Amino acid sequence: MSTKYVYTFGDGKAEGKADMKNLLGGKGANLAEMNLIGVPVPAGFTITTEVCTEYNKQGKEAVVEMIKGQVEAAVAETEKAMNAKFDSKGEAFPLLLSVRSGARVSMPGMMNTVLNLGMNDETVKVIAEKSGNEHFAYDSYRRFIQMYGDVVMGVEAEAGEHCPFEQVLDKVKEANGYAADNEMSVEDLKGVVEEFKAVVRAKAGKDFPTNPWDQLWGAVCAVFDSWNTERAILYRRMEQIPEEWGTAVNVQAMVYGNMGETSATGVCFSRDAATGEDLFNGEYLINAQGEDVVAGVRTPQEITLIGSQRWAERNGTSEEDRKANFPSLEEAMPEIYKELDEVQQKLEDHYKDMQDMEFTIQDGKLWMLQTRNGKRTAAAMVKIAVDMMEQGYFDAKTALLRQEPNKLDELLHPVFDTAALAAAKELSKGLPASPGAATGQIVFSAEDAEAWAEDGKKVILVRRETSPEDLKGMNAAVGILTERGGMTSHAAVVARGMGKCCISSAAGLVVSGKKMTINGVEYKEGDFISLNGSTGVVYEGEVATINPSLDGDFGKIMDLAEANTRMYVRTNADTPADAQTARNFGAKGIGLTRTEHMFFEGDRIWKMREMILAEDVEGRKEALAKLLPIQREDFYGILKAMDGFGVTIRLLDPPLHEFTPNDDASQKEMAEITGIDVKVIKEKVESLHEFNPMLGHRGCRLGNTYPEITEMQARAIIEAACDLKKEGLDPKPEIMVPLIGTIKELKMQEEIIRSTAKVVFEEKGVEVDYMVGTMIEIPRAALTANEIAEVAEFFSFGTNDLTQMAFGYSRDDAGKFLPIYIEKGILKQDPFQALDQTGVGQLVEMGANKGRATRNDLKLGICGEHGGEPSSVEFCHRTGLDYVSCSPFRVPIARLAAAQANLR
Repeated sequence: MSTKYVYTFGDGKAEGKADMKNLLGGKGANLAEMNLIGVPVPAGFTITTEVCTEYNKQGKEAVVEMIKGQVEAAVAETEKAMNAKFDSKGEAFPLLLSVRSGARVSMPGMMNTVLNLGMNDETVKVIAEKSGNEHFAYDSYRRFIQMYGDVVMGVEAEAGEHCPFEQVLDKVKEANGYAADNEMSVEDLKGVVEEFKAVVRAKAGKDFPTNPWDQLWGAVCAVFDSWNTERAILYRRMEQIPEEWGTAVNVQAMVYGNMGETSATGVCFSRDAATGEDLFNGEYLINAQGEDVVAGVRTPQEITLIGSQRWAERNGTSEEDRKANFPSLEEAMPEIYKELDEVQQKLEDHYKDMQDMEFTIQDGKLWMLQTRNGKRTAAAMVKIAVDMMEQGYFDAKTALLRQEPNKLDELLHPVFDTAALAAAKELSKGLPASPGAATGQIVFSAEDAEAWAEDGKKVILVRRETSPEDLKGMNAAVGILTERGGMTSHAAVVARGMGKCCISSAAGLVVSGKKMTINGVEYKEGDFISLNGSTGVVYEGEVATINPSLDGDFGKIMDLAEANTRMYVRTNADTPADAQTARNFGAKGIGLTRTEHMFFEGDRIWKMREMILAEDVEGRKEALAKLLPIQREDFYGILKAMDGFGVTIRLLDPPLHEFTPNDDASQKEMAEITGIDVKVIKEKVESLHEFNPMLGHRGCRLGNTYPEITEMQARAIIEAACDLKKEGLDPKPEIMVPLIGTIKELKMQEEIIRSTAKVVFEEKGVEVDYMVGTMIEIPRAALTANEIAEVAEFFSFGTNDLTQMAFGYSRDDAGKFLPIYIEKGILKQDPFQALDQTGVGQLVEMGANKGRATRNDLKLGICGEHGGEPSSVEFCHRTGLDYVSCSPFRVPIARLAAAQANLR
């Protein structure tokens, strides 16, 4: 039995159904389903996604031969259902076809469409005669030639020129004073048809095809070809749609909204896609085809009366003007509106989700052309799910699974006002490193960012790349823009933790001194720019922002997540304010506090540098004694903010050179403060230089060579916890030793921590429960996790470094080649954004299993940036981790992803 490649639908029957989206694509499956539930749908057929796969392997000729017989049979079925004839010579009304794409998931506007297929110089006359509407016939013909010439024959405008078809139309309209295309006379339309054919001949080098079957095969293959257009590929990458899925092709009988004043076309939604309001809405045009609504060639009108009244109020249109010139479909065609309203409700009830529908009214008869689950904003996503759950459409589990975790970002950060954004000039696009919207004046240093912010100015900190020394400036800025760096660069990680908008690796950006250029255009300090951290787009000037409100529906979704999760969520936080923000979002503890960030505030850096520059142990201890009360205060605030929850505090991790004064001015200032000769300071700084600092003298290696650093930090943590316990609070410190590769490294650090804690307990007269554990971020630690668990009470997987070391990619330099790797299919996604489950994931699984084999109550978590990425969260759930930890503003995303993982 031969493989079935073509599935017909029409006249209330269908060979497919809704659950066949993988084979028929979303559009084809839904066209079949609408037939089966009694919705009026023009007949047609779907060529399966399997054919697209074969087309990409074998090419046009082989595939056309493979499906030719099935397509011819399907055309005959369509003729019968529609009582029309393809390639009619006058014996029947001509059957014209639409040819559209249809992937498994909606890719709106990404692939090709051809309408009115089957027209030629003979059929146009038959249509004119049998419809009694010559204007409609020739208007449809000129539309077909333009669309087919563009989509199938590759007729394009020359560089800097307008579309050649539009040039013809503009010339005719200008010569005759027409305001719109549909005002043209029949004679002018006939002239346009001939000129359009001449354009095709000149631009494509051949005549426009007159054989409808040739037209059909050309259109079908053009749809398959559009699966691999630049825009479709980009969209698939953005939406993580697999390349191998392919697209189906939907061939359907044309119905016409441009047959006169009793015809119309439109798009509608069963609920508001922007707000989620349970209100039927949409737009339509009388005497128009579908592309007119989408293209905006005429002002569309609202479908419902309430929608029309709201539209008029927004636009300052009087009620009299609205009724006279922009009536709703509910007013203009009340019977058709009533039928459409019943159909949209029937479709929503059937699919149990908000529907996005296309329809055509042909001479007073309603036809539905498409339905699909509508795309929506985050606010609408949340509200629709909660409303439909409460209305009895589905249960809490379904409400949770309907959420897209990453879309919650839209609810947690400022966003641009839609109207303002439409008028903004785009300058560049980079990596959307931290979501949100920000507008402000450009500054180029952390110091200027602080100073300008203190003067009440909103600033965008622009840097080639950021470092820990920029922390205060980053905190003062409303947004950060960098020339370099990736999604896990310093700027990206810290910005996300702060909830700051950030774009890294902006295309064409060059930063030099106190100016920057983007694609050759210069911008200076004080110039305004705007950043969309959710899309990575940089805009010129000020673009108005608004703060979304986290309403009750958002809280209900979070409550449902809490009730349906096993794995809890912590946060990565370095300040009490960050900790409180995360706790407000539902974080249950801190998975990573980076103590090094605390040394860059105020004059702390000078005390840290004094310790680094000390000549001996006594000198270092003297300097560390000055840092002790500062660290204790920091830990007191963080432990208090997370009272009752575990707080993992990582001991000093980066190499010491990151804290040193590396420029002449800072070295001179350091000499003045310490009284040390500037020459000695320069020599010390140079001695700390490392060729590969990421693999150098850092982490536990610092603590084991300078044990007094570990001793000071352990004392600060334990003293802060004891003070809080005396106040009646319940601090739960977890001291984490970084960069462990061997059990002896950890054992030495543990001995220092525990002996210090014992002394503090005696001094304070009180004891607190605390844990000692490690970050698993070196492959050897995962391989020997069974040994390390003999000492460690908890593991926290540092997947940023683990990914870096497993792949051998520098995360700060990988941006130069990772996009190319993804484009060429070497990698499916950036491993620094989504956890590489087959490689790095094996190390995590191995570390978890080996660790628990030694210590069955070993607490397991993840604190890399992957802790807030939904697919990585699901992996952590499957692996049996106790928690994930992420930046404060990703806590709700991780909570939702953890609940979904538990429900799947």
